[in-house]
Formats: sequence, structure tokens, C-alpha cells
Amino acid sequence: MADPHPRTTDVRITMRHEARESERRAPIVPADAARLVAHGITLTVEHSPQRAFPIADYLDAGCVAAEAGAWLDAPAAEFVVGLKELPAEPAALAHRHVYFGHAYKGQRDAAALLRRFAAGGGALLDMEYLTDADGRRLAAFGYWAGYMGAALAVLRHRGRLDLPLRPRAKEALDRVLRETSGDTRPSVLVVGALGRSGRGARDALAVAGIEPTCWDVAETRTLDRAALMDHDILVNAVLVTAPTPPFVTVESLRTGPRRLSLIADVTCDVTSRDNVLPIYDDTTDWREPVRALRDVGDPLGVIAIDNLPSLLPREASVAFSAELTPHLLTLGEPGQPWQRCLRVFRDACEANGLETENIHV
Repeated sequence: MADPHPRTTDVRITMRHEARESERRAPIVPADAARLVAHGITLTVEHSPQRAFPIADYLDAGCVAAEAGAWLDAPAAEFVVGLKELPAEPAALAHRHVYFGHAYKGQRDAAALLRRFAAGGGALLDMEYLTDADGRRLAAFGYWAGYMGAALAVLRHRGRLDLPLRPRAKEALDRVLRETSGDTRPSVLVVGALGRSGRGARDALAVAGIEPTCWDVAETRTLDRAALMDHDILVNAVLVTAPTPPFVTVESLRTGPRRLSLIADVTCDVTSRDNVLPIYDDTTDWREPVRALRDVGDPLGVIAIDNLPSLLPREASVAFSAELTPHLLTLGEPGQPWQRCLRVFRDACEANGLETENIHV
């Protein structure tokens, strides 16, 4: 729907093609693209063979089409909006990139990414840090990540997980969850049950006919590890922003009785210093969604897919785009919350000895 109060602006945005083949989502869906265009923003959309929304829908919304990778030649003032990791080149990034950079918690290759921005005079406006004054995220895929993570765990436990994974509509996924509800009723623990991801996980489990144990801050303040281990499935939906004692360690898996046989790590903070599940060192993917951990005693599988919502691409994109679009309308303005994103980026660069004096929103 067009904005009823359009204004003229010189803000230019390119929505880039996602380099990852399994990334089907769009940070801006066609209906919200029309709203941005009506607001006076020039929105260029790169062609993408896997995006869940056809380029024709963006053209109908008033966008400009461009070939994949066209953002590389765009003026430095262009905002480049995406979701997942950037291509390995160029070595110097001149634009202001709005996406999930995963560069502030000591993750693998984080320092190298920040150096690319510092070298080109660009900036990372990380959407994970697009927050209000109280630190609450303003746009997130958490609900659908939790929904999909819990659904995969249940289907795996019931022996109904078809490989490789493929994107589908929520109605089709729910139909499978309901059809298999009579197979088994595993004992499931959702940690972080009151957050976005936890709510999504609980809703998927309800469709599957499962009433989970729900833990949140109060229950994890003093962790009952024996109770944790006495569940078939653990769904980790905790958003951690500071180092936290781990919920599960290799040692805790090796010692003592354990019913736990499967972990769905929705948070997927692998290689981060804030990781509450330091028992694996790499993510899983659509071809091999479950990794069997070795040398931990009884068999234990881990689902650690870092783009879970892309398996429900249309629903996840529509919800996320609705949250993000009002803030894209304020790009280029001096106010919050983009300035908060910029401060976090500058602080991270400073911690790595990098200069960012000339970078602004």
C-alpha cells in the first residue's frame, strides 16, 4: 500500500542478491518496496534466481532492476540492504551495508570483515543491533527461526525429516507436523521460551501436539543441568549479548545420565564468545541439517542451521519486511536508531584498532 504522506528524499537503496544459494528470503518484500518508492526513495533491486519474490513484482512496485552484484558500482552514498554474508570481494567496502554481519561477538572472520569496511570507508549497520532505547530489537526473524528449528527437531526425532531440506509454505509444514503427531511425543525443553524465537518454537510444537518444558531467565539463572539432560530434545532459543556460563559442555555430555539425544540450536552463536552451547564448531546446512557429535557418550545430534527462516521464505520475509520498512524510511536522517547501529560498529572497529572517523549514516 502506498504511503499516504509521501515526501521527496535523496536516499538511494539497493537490495542486493544473496550470494548464498540457500537464501530465499528478502529483507524488503514488493508491497513494502512500493511504500518506500512512494516515500521518494530510489529502490534498486538486483535480480536473484532464488529469491521467493519475482523481480516483476518489484518492477510493478516502482523499483529499478539491476543485475546481481550491481551494488559494487553504485555511488558510495548508496545504502546496500541484504541479509546474509557479503561476497569475499572487494577487499575494501565503500558503501553503508544494512544486513546481519555477525562481527561483534568475536566470531570467526569478524575482524577481517571490519577491516574491509575500514579500508573502504564504508559502514556496517547491523540489523541485529537495530534496537530501541531499551535494547529491544526492532526487526527480527526470531519467531520463524524458532518455529522452523523446533519443527525440524520434531520431524528428525520422528524419522520424518526428508533430505535435502527444501523451502515450503507454512501450511505444508504444519500439515506434516499434524500428520506425524501420533508417531511419538518426545520430551522437549525450550530455553528462552518467552522471547521471539521461543514463542515460535512453542507454536510449532503445539501444532505437533507437544507441550514443552519452558525455561527463560529465571530458570537459567541457576541451571539445573540434570533436568536439562532429562529431555529428548533441547531447543535453544536464547539471545545472549554477553558471555554466559554454557548450558551444555562436552564434559557434561560425557558424564552422568542423559536422555538428551538432539539439540536444535536456533540461536546458532557458533564461534562466538557468547555461545552457550560450545559443543560444536561449525553450522549445519540444508543438505546435512543434523551433525552427530563424536566422543560424547550416547549419540547426540545437533541442528545448527544459521538461516532457518529461509525454509519458510515468504512468511518470514513478509513479517520481517513489515518491521524493517518504517526504519528504512528514516535512513539518511540524523536520529535514532541507525545512529545506535553506527556507534556499535565504530566501537567494534576501535576495539580492533581501526579508524572510522569519516563514516556517518
